[in-house]
Amino acid sequence: MFGWGRSKKPVLPSAKEALDNLFEPLALLSALDKLLPWYLKETDEGRIVYPACNRTLNDAGGNVRAIWKHTRLEACRYVMMVPRRDVDLLVSAVRQAEMMDAFLRLPRHEDTVVEFKGVPLVDYPTAIIAGLNWLDRCAFLAGVDPNKFSRTGRDFRRLVALAQQWWAIENAGSRCNEMLANRQVPPLMFYLMWQSYTRLAKEIAIAAIYGSSLDRTIERDREHLESTLSSQPDKMQTALSALTETTSRLKNASDSDDLVRS
Repeated sequence: MFGWGRSKKPVLPSAKEALDNLFEPLALLSALDKLLPWYLKETDEGRIVYPACNRTLNDAGGNVRAIWKHTRLEACRYVMMVPRRDVDLLVSAVRQAEMMDAFLRLPRHEDTVVEFKGVPLVDYPTAIIAGLNWLDRCAFLAGVDPNKFSRTGRDFRRLVALAQQWWAIENAGSRCNEMLANRQVPPLMFYLMWQSYTRLAKEIAIAAIYGSSLDRTIERDREHLESTLSSQPDKMQTALSALTETTSRLKNASDSDDLVRS
């Protein structure tokens, strides 16, 4: 029923390196605890343009992979800022029904600056929504096609409602543990957030570098190569093949580190 599936300057640690145990949710949270302070220090000291969606090809980290990774970090920071952490609400099978009920009860808000109440069951839903609002803001700044972001909050709420049904099934907790053991992704609240942020951050990164239409930009680049290299057919074919490979890799990527050449 569900498809929950998966310079000399200091370099921001690879999320994928830190997340070799991606299917262990606490490892993912621990990785974010390390990545976020590093990233925010880099932006505070002016070494990386912030927000990432404002970068150009001439900036440090001005590429799809970095913008994708960093935009997701920017959205995740709200959850990592929650005081009085109770991470079981995000990652424990026995707390998911409680967490999802709390999320669905919380009215939608439009804030990217939030005041936490000191009650995790209130603060985590507030933080998750703030992260979605941040992504909406970045999408506008990057020029993402509005149709791709017009129902961000509504779509996530629908996803949570579906997950809530999953957790209501008998033996859902045991099934969750089996999925984790088999390196599958169960519908834990943290994974719902992570996967949604990942998907939306990808659209922002593509728009930041390629504009609102990837296909239009790629076709323009293809026409340019065919025009400028028409007298050098071998060189043109090599360039066109590289363009096709880049486009395919980008469209098929489910995570920023999928763009690393193997």
